[in-house]
This record gives sequence, structure tokens and C-alpha cells, in this order.
Amino acid sequence: MSKTTSSPSWISDGSDIPDPHGHAERAVQFLRGLKHPKSRLPGRAFELPLWQERIVRKIYGPCDEAGDRLARTVVILLPRGNRKTSLGAALALLHTIGFERMPGGQVICSASDKKQARIAYEEAVGILDQEPRFKHVLAFQDYKNKIVHAKSGTALEAISADAGTQHGRTPTFALVDELHAWKSRELWDVIRTGLVKVPGSLMVVISTAGRGQENIAWDIVDYARKVQSGEIDDPSYVPVIFESAKDADWQDEDVWRAVNPGLADGFPDIKGLRALAREAANRPGDREAFRQLHLNVWLDHSADPFVDMEDYDRGSAPIDLDAFARQPCWLGVDLSSNSDLTVIVAAFRDAADGFVVVPWFFCPADNLRRRSELDGVPYTTWAEDGFITPTPGNVVDFRRVEEAIRDLCARFDVREIAFDPHLARNMLNNLSEDGFPAVEMRQGWVTMAPAVKELERAIVGGSFQHGGHPVLRWNFQNISVETDKAGNRMFHKGKSRDRIDGAVAAAMAVARAAAGEDERSIYSDFGERPEGLMVW
Repeated sequence: MSKTTSSPSWISDGSDIPDPHGHAERAVQFLRGLKHPKSRLPGRAFELPLWQERIVRKIYGPCDEAGDRLARTVVILLPRGNRKTSLGAALALLHTIGFERMPGGQVICSASDKKQARIAYEEAVGILDQEPRFKHVLAFQDYKNKIVHAKSGTALEAISADAGTQHGRTPTFALVDELHAWKSRELWDVIRTGLVKVPGSLMVVISTAGRGQENIAWDIVDYARKVQSGEIDDPSYVPVIFESAKDADWQDEDVWRAVNPGLADGFPDIKGLRALAREAANRPGDREAFRQLHLNVWLDHSADPFVDMEDYDRGSAPIDLDAFARQPCWLGVDLSSNSDLTVIVAAFRDAADGFVVVPWFFCPADNLRRRSELDGVPYTTWAEDGFITPTPGNVVDFRRVEEAIRDLCARFDVREIAFDPHLARNMLNNLSEDGFPAVEMRQGWVTMAPAVKELERAIVGGSFQHGGHPVLRWNFQNISVETDKAGNRMFHKGKSRDRIDGAVAAAMAVARAAAGEDERSIYSDFGERPEGLMVW
């Protein structure tokens, strides 16, 4: 397999997949005995191409010494159009009316919202509608998105992450659809902890690639990647990861075929992909969507990223902050409204003519979990791990922020404390009156464009160290970039509500560190020092 693409080797190498008890063969024959309303085969027989058949055999064949199925979690990452939902619905039926059925079992089809949850449910109903015999043994409760096998009491039900509490579930089989779209991990945790109550339970995750790394989908897929590569040995996991690398040629049809196994069987439509690719060649937003949805490239949040996050991640080595005690330091401070993050970023110059930055984030403590759900990131976990400091109430307590600045000035040789004066007037005056080097740094084009330029130069040049702080990384990957006619670049959120406050403060701190260390001001390219920037 090319280094530009990844897929499980056992899918196509013809290797033997153990099936000592015939459970895999039984599952394959059950699926082949189904009918699908859109099937092109005679009698509308369920289409199970060889690569999907091998997935089924990999799930149900291998057993431990006691004869129990090894697989407990299956992670299938496939681009759109490869019929993963049809396969997932058929597997759900295998556990509802097939040989894997358990008396009184709960078979769950779960998704991010009610509409998405209905997709797999309706797929299952469409399959059952092709066989009149099923109608005599099943009760269809469509208003509940539920199908009940009366004789055994096994029920298939569609649920969603936006439907309130789902606690008390004890699923025997769970289909998790399009995990990349889940904004909260609450339902995931309910399902995951419920599955362990039942011997022989199974979870099947089916998804396309997503965006960003601060979400449950990234965590699960990244773990599956490591199992697939052999980095982690976990026989309970069956990873089926088809994806192309970020630097793969997105217009190369060989790359398309490598990560879309269904193309060999006529799906998705190759002519349709070609049409999308032609349009995407001239529209960057469409190009990113094509790479994500049809090549399974896991993207950063922004469709117009500031820098390649692989360049950014080169600075993730741990930072020994004690080594910088009493060293020259420049602070960038971005104070927030009640919905944004407040952040202090300290920038130091290192021996390699680069920058080391360390952030301190603050947010309101009230409704911290609700904020996690709205932004789709783990604020509560970050707070528990010390990456964010929650302050009492529903707005950031600026007194706590000012105390933190004063503590940093006692710990390091702080040369400047740069503030955007918006919201900062009182704090700036308090610090100035007490002799601290507080300065204004307005966040307009004239001031921030050279700061952004200096920050970009450091990141791309590999001279920007940040220690892998997860909140700061999230802020950087959220950045969209606006460019003026002169080629100057400026941060903005675009249409996103995601936070970029840490990146803004980092740009401020790095810019002042560069100016403080170099006799040539970074603002000299812009003709004159911007009004309102006070330099001590």
C-alpha cells in the first residue's frame, strides 16, 4: 500500500481469517439471505462484495480459547458512498433477528441527531420490508423508531445524542453512526459502559473522517489506527481504516481507488467523483470537503488554515518552565466576553532564535459542561487536567487574571504585558499604576498583520515551541485567515464560533518578544509604529 494511503492489509491479501466455530460463515450467509430495495442482484439479494464479506468474517470468526468472539469494538472509517450504513444496518439485524440475537437484547442504532439516527433505522426497515415473513414475527413501532422481535423480546431502536438522557441502557449491539459529527461524548459513554454489562456485546462504529482532534471521534479513530498499524496490540478491536494522507494528491484516481474499496464494485459513482473534483479544483472550500468526505483526510477545523498543523505539532516537546525563571519574558493578554476564553500567553526567546510560548486559559465555571457541548470540546477534562482555570460565576473573574499576571511578573523577567485595550482598560491602568510594563496593542490590521507574519515565520520554520498544550492547539486549528490586497494576513473565525483567543494572544506575545530582542522593529515594514502601541 502506498505511503499516501492506508487500509487494513487483510481486506485484500486473501489471507486466512480463522473461523473455528463457523460463526463468521453463519453471519455471511445470513446477510446474503437478506434483500435490499436498491440491490442490483437478482431477486434484490443483499449485495455483500468480497471486501465487506471479509470485514464480517474478521468480526465474527476469530475466537479465544473459550470459544468467545474476540471482537468487542469495530471501527470502520470509510469515505462517503461505500455503503457502510447498509452494512451497519444488516449487522444490526443479525443481532435482532439473526443468529447473534440475545433474548431481551437491546440493539441500538445511535447517531448525533434524530435525523441521522433514522437513516440506519430506515435502512433496516427497508431490508425487512422486502421479506413478508418478517412482518409476522416483528412489531414495528415507527413512532418510537423501534422494531421488536416478539418471541425473544429483542428490540432494535434508533436513538440520538440530542435526545436527552439515555442512561439505563444495556445494549447487546450498538451501531454508532457518523461519530465524527457527535458534539458530545455523553451518549458514547452511556453506550460504552452499558455494553460491558453484557457478555459478548459488540459495538460497530461507522464514520467518515472528521475535523479537529478535540472530539471523541478523533480519540477512537486514532486508537484504531494504532491497532491497525501494530503500534497497539488489542485483539478486541477490529480497525477498518481507509484513509489518505494529508499530502496525497487528491486529484489522483489511484488514491481514490485505494481508499474507496467500493469503486471496484461500482460505488460510489466514479463519474460523480470526477465531476466533484473538477469543481473543487477552483474552489478551496469544495476541495477540503472532497478530501474529507471522499478521501477520508482528517482535517483541521478551519477550511482556510493559518498553517499546516503538522508544522505546528513539531513544537510539541515538553517545556520545562522552571528553566526560564528570571528569563526575559513577554506577555500577550486577550480578555474575553462571557462566551470566549480569556488567556495569558508568555513568550520567551530560545537559544535557537525561536520562541517558546506557554498559555494560561481562564473561563467561567458556571455551565462548564454545557459549554463543552456547545463547542464540542472537553472543557471539563481540560479543567480537571489543569489546562483551563475556571473562575466562579458566569463570566471570567478578571481579578484572578490580574493576580496571575502579577505572579508571572514575580516569576519571570517580564519586559512587556501587551493588552488589546478592549475590555482591558481597568486592568491595564491598575498594572501601570503599580509600575508593571503594561502596554496597549490594538488588534487592527496595522498592528496584528506583522504579528501574524512573525508567528507564521516561526511555526513554518520549526522555531515555535508550545509543549503540545491541547487548548492552544485547538485555538490554532480554528483560525481562518483574511488577506488584504497587499498580502497582509489577519486572524478571524470566519463563520465558526470556535475560539481563537489563545492564538491571538500568542501572536501578540511573539510579536513583542521579536521586537524586544531585535533592534529592527517588526513594524518597520508597515512604515510607522501603529497608533496606540506604547513601547517601554
